[in-house]
Amino acid sequence: MADVADHWNGIYSTKAVDEVSWYEEVPVTSLELMAAADCGAGDRVIDVGAGAATLVDHLLQIGHTDIVLVDISATGLAATKQRLGEHPAVRYVVGDLFDLDIGPVDMWHDRAVFHFLGAPADRRRYRAVMARHVRPGGHSIVAGFAPDGPEQCSGLPVARHSAAEMAAAFSPEFALAASRRVVHVTPWGGEQPFSFALLRRQGAP
Repeated sequence: MADVADHWNGIYSTKAVDEVSWYEEVPVTSLELMAAADCGAGDRVIDVGAGAATLVDHLLQIGHTDIVLVDISATGLAATKQRLGEHPAVRYVVGDLFDLDIGPVDMWHDRAVFHFLGAPADRRRYRAVMARHVRPGGHSIVAGFAPDGPEQCSGLPVARHSAAEMAAAFSPEFALAASRRVVHVTPWGGEQPFSFALLRRQGAP
């Protein structure tokens, strides 16, 4: 995975936070779906592929006290840490998602990691990691390019999915609770259709 880390470290080293295609000043859809799942300030939230994204800023503003940020890019997470400063509510984890072992979480958030997994075996491994971490009754938000979205992101190929297709990839451990189609506007005005799936971990809380 060293090559993957080098790729993303290079992206974050050469572009400002608000110059990458996925930048959102306010992650409106993610926050709305978290609210729909009744994700409260006391719930443990993990943001995978967090990089320098602003979701954590908004979660802190509404009182969240247990947030885990995961990314393979140390440079991306360093940008967030520099922006936020030391904060007792935030834990940073640099490493391969497939090796993740942080204990149970109530809300799993992924905006554009899953769509980089083109191989079915990698998608199954991802499902296993997510199922191992999300508590029964907890939720996951998985977002990525829609079927009519771009075929690449940051020079890498992506697999495009509808929300229903993403939900099927996480069945039977997860069931689709809500979905959204969103057209993300990049910092330079380009349009990128995204699918968002809110998934509920099966089983009694």
